[in-house]
Amino acid sequence: MIGFGSETECMSEEQVRELCSQAFAARELDGKRLLALIPDDTRSGPIDLMFRTTYELLANRVEAFDVLIALGTHPPMSVEAIYQRVGISDRQEHQERYPKVRFFNHRWDDPDQLQLAGTISATEMRRVSGGLIEDEIPVTINRMIYDYDTVMVIGPVFPHEVVGFSGGNKYFFPGISGPEIINTFHWLGALIYNMNIIGTKRTPVREVVDRAAQFLPMEKICLALVVRGKGDLHGLYIGSPEQAWSSAADLSERVNIIHLDRAFRKVLSIVPEMYHDLWTGGKGMYKLEPVVEDGGELIIYGPHITEISVTHGETLERIGYHVRDYFLKQMDRFRDVPGGLLAHSTHVKGMGSFEDGVESPRIQVTLATGIPEHICQKINLGYRDSESIVVSEWEGLETEGVLVVPRAGEMLYRLR
Repeated sequence: MIGFGSETECMSEEQVRELCSQAFAARELDGKRLLALIPDDTRSGPIDLMFRTTYELLANRVEAFDVLIALGTHPPMSVEAIYQRVGISDRQEHQERYPKVRFFNHRWDDPDQLQLAGTISATEMRRVSGGLIEDEIPVTINRMIYDYDTVMVIGPVFPHEVVGFSGGNKYFFPGISGPEIINTFHWLGALIYNMNIIGTKRTPVREVVDRAAQFLPMEKICLALVVRGKGDLHGLYIGSPEQAWSSAADLSERVNIIHLDRAFRKVLSIVPEMYHDLWTGGKGMYKLEPVVEDGGELIIYGPHITEISVTHGETLERIGYHVRDYFLKQMDRFRDVPGGLLAHSTHVKGMGSFEDGVESPRIQVTLATGIPEHICQKINLGYRDSESIVVSEWEGLETEGVLVVPRAGEMLYRLR
């Protein structure tokens, strides 16, 4: 494993190319069929630079160079959106500059795309989860990866609400996997609680993800990025998914976590337009929940968000958003709901209790989005008219207990 990382300096394109060149020179990739896994447009990072660099260094060496978008359960990307993600202007540039590459979307809900890679036994799940999960887990994955000799993961490592830190083998699970493992490990994360997991390097959920990756027989290379802001690259580590991710997570802990001396009674979480719905925009809650004081309010501000979830909206509108124990103590009512959806619901609602039929969340979560008031009421979240919020009037009020966070969703805020 080789890499570079800095808390203060950003990497240049020349540094990226040199590091990749060194890493690839040491590997026997000539004549191999290569599949690259990249994130969709809900993750920041210079994916265009990484695509351009890896293609230019490897296209003449490998037999095939294809790209699969690791969507998890996100909706498929259009050709135009994929081009924008990787820095291709149009189809002509694709054909002339990158003639070897083909692009594919993962479809988690298409059984014809999936293949059983292995099964994590009930005994192992019980051990890893500390008894929280007692079922065996069939591990299904996009079957096209078996057509390749080498799979290359390219993506950022951020504090993450389910697995601790994103990246690494998470690009396989849930990136290109089937629903069973997706739902199981998301629910496991919810059982442990976001605030107990996010920004923690070693977690039971990470252990499940890494265990599942052991079923995959092909060579795996990971280019783990550490990014701050809209795409400033502070680190790049290249090696096995486990090694590269580990080094990137160490740097991400120093680059992507902001420590504060106090909690706030009101937090205005301004989510960027790369979060298209509440399913992804909920990250504006996950990353800020730790710095909202008990009884306080967190406002997810995103006028561009007009729906709960492109993929799961109907079910989420039916079950609403609730604290973990609301579901745990009424599981018979929710047996038909996938664990991943229950997990999302509890992560957005946050910590709290459910006793004698009364739900008591620790904080109030309010939407100031394009989602109508009657829908907010139906799904058990607060509502504010987004047009009533003038961001400049909220700024500079930290001494009064008000915190404004622009571009929320990737930087984790914690109390010292």
